[in-house]
Amino acid sequence: MGKEFALINGTKICYEIKGEGEPLILVHGFGADKEVWIAQFNPLTEHFKVIRFDNRGAGESERPDHPYTMEMFADDTAALMDHLNIQKAHILGWSLGGMIVQQFAVKYPEKINKIVLINTLPKWPGDDKGLQVYQENEIQGYYKKRENPRAAYFNGAKLGFYRTFRKEMIQNPKKKFYGLFSAEDLIRISAHNLSRPQDIKNQIHALSRYDVVEDLSKIQNETLILAAEKDRLTPKSMNELIHAHIPNSKLIVIEKAGHESPREKAPEVNQHIILFLKSD
Repeated sequence: MGKEFALINGTKICYEIKGEGEPLILVHGFGADKEVWIAQFNPLTEHFKVIRFDNRGAGESERPDHPYTMEMFADDTAALMDHLNIQKAHILGWSLGGMIVQQFAVKYPEKINKIVLINTLPKWPGDDKGLQVYQENEIQGYYKKRENPRAAYFNGAKLGFYRTFRKEMIQNPKKKFYGLFSAEDLIRISAHNLSRPQDIKNQIHALSRYDVVEDLSKIQNETLILAAEKDRLTPKSMNELIHAHIPNSKLIVIEKAGHESPREKAPEVNQHIILFLKSD
């Protein structure tokens, strides 16, 4: 099944479904789209019915120009499930996607089987000034990607990847890592359907209002938390905080990996996901 569109809460949402078995919903991160799952989508479809979609304000979904909230993203996810007649599903979120999933789990626990959170936060760890700096950096990144996608990608990779993996990508950009992706693939994805400055500002608003720490203890679903040892964007300590508050959770730290651990350690990450979701 190729990409489809659904009118969700007044917004056209683009989604894709592949595979058979228990439904598994993938929720992407800030400034990304459903293509970010290049290292997970096909491997996971061998075991599950996988649904990946573009959040409002991202990818091929509509981009209404108003401030977003994490609850709004969670409501979109629930409404998409209703549109697809999915009563209950596993749900996986990476980075901002993990924040959406936490909000979703607090509000819609009856719609979830198991939860996987990857490199995420239970609240914005800084102040408003830090958020403003992040916003300006993301907006500058938008213009840099339009001007020179390759240079912009490798500059951003300094923050996302462990140094040895980044070096290998630069030296051999055509190499297919794990038979799943090359650096050239990632450059293409990073510059495809870019989040525009207005989209970035609207997504930032969701971060500014986000803090679920006190609600995490309400989440009773089995939860796997995958943190990266060298993650500078969503530090291991913040994922440990999530683990401390969700009673039925398990924390695994991916060593020698940064925020992009789902790519640089794809076989390891995918194996953890599959084993956890298939375990009784």
